[in-house]
Amino acid sequence: MGNRVFIIAEAGVNHNGSLILAKQLVDKAVYAGADAVKFQTFISEKVVSGQAVQAQYQQRNTGKAESQFEMIKKLELKFEDFTTLKKYSEDKGIQFLSTPFDPESAIFLQELGIEIFKIPSGELTNRPFLELIGSFGRNVIVSTGMATMDEITEAVQIIEQAGTSRNRITVLHCTTEYPAPLDEVNLKAMLHIKDSLGIRVGYSDHTNGIEVPVAAIALGAEVIEKHFTLDKSMEGPDHRASLDPEELKQMVLSIRNVEVALSGDGLKHPTPSEIKNRPIARKSIHMARNIGAGTIIASDMIEMKRPGDGLSPMIVQNIIGRKTKTDLAKDHKLTMEDLV
Repeated sequence: MGNRVFIIAEAGVNHNGSLILAKQLVDKAVYAGADAVKFQTFISEKVVSGQAVQAQYQQRNTGKAESQFEMIKKLELKFEDFTTLKKYSEDKGIQFLSTPFDPESAIFLQELGIEIFKIPSGELTNRPFLELIGSFGRNVIVSTGMATMDEITEAVQIIEQAGTSRNRITVLHCTTEYPAPLDEVNLKAMLHIKDSLGIRVGYSDHTNGIEVPVAAIALGAEVIEKHFTLDKSMEGPDHRASLDPEELKQMVLSIRNVEVALSGDGLKHPTPSEIKNRPIARKSIHMARNIGAGTIIASDMIEMKRPGDGLSPMIVQNIIGRKTKTDLAKDHKLTMEDLV
């Protein structure tokens, strides 16, 4: 995924089942400068039963009293649509990704040539699914919403045992609520995952705004995933908790700016741009009033003023008590040649 932060623009199901809208989402991900655009691939009948109810946030965001199956069936794209989207994305210069939610979809995406597989939070405890994804030997991103540390550890072990080395696995900290309350983000848990597993980590964000994903990269996130939509007012379960295209662009720009600010050797020293400002911002020893030749300098005869290209105030103890060679005027910048 490269050396810089890998930013995934999560289109998810915000296409509302329309290939036309899905292509528009690709365009907006490109516009925002994301590294990848990601969708969700599933066969509704293989993912939920007719008895599965909507999550509270889904009921709140859709405003409809319908089953989870009825909701997601309207958001399902055909396999051939993803083939079209992959080519469309590649033609636009952005990496195409899609999260599978059932084995048949996972195998389809593997045959389609997807380079990175995403395991969604809801599948973290689905051993057969983890084993299948692990058997592909591709790069794997694992979301950990709703999970305990023991569950995350076991999932990573299963993926490894199935054939994917740990250095190809990235674990994303995540809070599964839409939008996620800030006081439940617990962003430092990302570091707990990293330290406990010795693994690459990132953050999948469901909060409102862009502050938290930007903060996550300052803590060491190597992958950021964020939902976006064409219009937050559109009908569907995820639009309200998603960024609009302009917000997505601002998030990407903010991450790139912070990423640059975090670069460097980590040692404290003046930078090239600072060095030229030192004589301007710092101070030198100047005369506080007119004094004659042969005067012994006392502390009330000198003061510290800009510019700082003369004698440093740090050696003032070596100046007091010295005798002047010549008359010195007020504001004169003292030099060692002025002293006996």
